[in-house]
Amino acid sequence: MKGKLITFEGIDGAGKSTVISTLRRLEEMKDVIFTREPTETWLGVMVERAIKSDTNELVELFLFTADHAQHVSDVIKPALEERKCVISDRYSDSTYAYQGMTLQSMFQYPMDWARNIRSEWTVLPDKTILFDIEPEIAVKRCSSRGQQIKFEKIDFLKGVRSNYLKLASEEPDRFIVIDSSKPSKELVPEVLDIILPLI
Repeated sequence: MKGKLITFEGIDGAGKSTVISTLRRLEEMKDVIFTREPTETWLGVMVERAIKSDTNELVELFLFTADHAQHVSDVIKPALEERKCVISDRYSDSTYAYQGMTLQSMFQYPMDWARNIRSEWTVLPDKTILFDIEPEIAVKRCSSRGQQIKFEKIDFLKGVRSNYLKLASEEPDRFIVIDSSKPSKELVPEVLDIILPLI
C-alpha cells in the first residue's frame, strides 16, 4: 500500500489557503503532511518571480514544471512510499488551468500540451477538491489582500475557472467540486468530511 495524495485547487481568492491554515492541526497526526506549489525551494521562488514579472509564457510553464518535478521527487514520492497522506495546496491541475490560459495564443490545445509534458512522470492525485467560486467574488477577496498580480483579473480568472471545470468533468471520480463562496467556517467541516475517510 502507498499513501494518499489529496490536492486543493481553485482560482485565486477561492479560499483554499484559509481552509488549509485551519486544517493544519491534522499535522499532529504523524502520517499527514502539508505541502504546496509553487514550493518554497529556489525553484519555487523563481516561479513566484516569474508570476510577478513579464516572463515569457513558455518560460513560465517550464519553471512551473521544473518546480513540480523537484516537488514530486523530493516530497511527494518519498511521503507516499512511507504511506503518509499528502495534502497539497495547488498541484498539476493548477498549472494546466492557468497555463491553459497564458498559452492559448501559442497552442491550439494548451492544456493538453501542458499535460503531455508531465504525463510520463508525475504522480496523479487520489482526490482533488476543487474550490469553485465566481471570479467576481474571488477578485474582491484578492483586492482585500493588497496589490493584485497578473493572474487576479476577472476575465483571466473566468477562463481559468472554465479550464478547472473542464478538468473536473473529465475526471469525475477524482474531482470533488465544492462551492467555496461560503464562509470558511462552513467549508472546513465539508472538506474534513471528504479527506478524513482517506486519511
